Amino acid sequence: MRSCFYLILFLLSLTCVLPSYAGRKLVAAVLTSDITRYKESHRALVKTLALKGLDQSKVELVVQTPNPDPISWANTIRKFNGIGSDIIITYGAPVTLAAIREVDNIPIVFVDVYGPVEAGVTRSMAAPGRNLTGVSSKVPMITLIKAANDIKHIKSLGILYNGREIGSVIQLKEIRRLAAQMGFSVVELNVSSANMLDSALGTLTSSDVDFIYAAESTLVTRSLEKVIFRARDHGIPVISHVPEAADKGALVTLEINTYEQGQLAGECVSAILQGKKQGQIPVATPKKVDLVINLKAAKLLDLNVPIQVLNISTKIVK
Repeated sequence: MRSCFYLILFLLSLTCVLPSYAGRKLVAAVLTSDITRYKESHRALVKTLALKGLDQSKVELVVQTPNPDPISWANTIRKFNGIGSDIIITYGAPVTLAAIREVDNIPIVFVDVYGPVEAGVTRSMAAPGRNLTGVSSKVPMITLIKAANDIKHIKSLGILYNGREIGSVIQLKEIRRLAAQMGFSVVELNVSSANMLDSALGTLTSSDVDFIYAAESTLVTRSLEKVIFRARDHGIPVISHVPEAADKGALVTLEINTYEQGQLAGECVSAILQGKKQGQIPVATPKKVDLVINLKAAKLLDLNVPIQVLNISTKIVK
């Protein structure tokens, strides 16, 4: 009953602006929490639409940033369904999966989903099927792990992940495979709350892990500076795929370009609005991927970065 009540209030709140949708397409976006990279991707998406002639005179954009939990995500998707959205844009795998469960006749364009096929979001990269397409954020885990190993030999790797977020679980599985191939051990900590994060950091910093890998999840992303500072205090470098992690103090990161993700998503939205079937639009993969080395972090951790690692890096933080 409470959910229905809030849905009615939401719909009533839009009655004063609904007439403005006449002759325009309604595109609704769900940003997971207040994560900066999603905001940047969304700005790029809006700019891309404008460059394609799809400005505010042709497209009405509605954006919601619900609390980072499944109930809030589902409620937001239902609201967008209720107001007759023409396209729903989802940022991150958790929101995308919620949208798949809630709607089956509205095109979905997802952004920043790590391994869409492995996550069960799409049938394939070339032909996603269902009612969706979007942009993958998957990058080669081996590149990150080898760069870290060249700086400091990995005997044991600590992993902070969230078992409730599929992208985080996929990254965990990839590291397990690499650990078996390269001969290092892993210490896995499943983190889904702030209290669990504190406990996990305590466990890892008191162990003999050589690195901590911060897997992509809403909680870890929002607490990344805390993770990096706590690890650094114990002489442990952090590596990650989370965009901007190196700028926050991680030693090595392999980062997808968030702005390019938004541009590619904007192209998907444009194609759908022009009549192309979303399930036939291949999943896009950004070409701009940065291997970032943080020399400032290396100095603080008393680590030397070999020239071969610097040669393959595309960005250096000094």
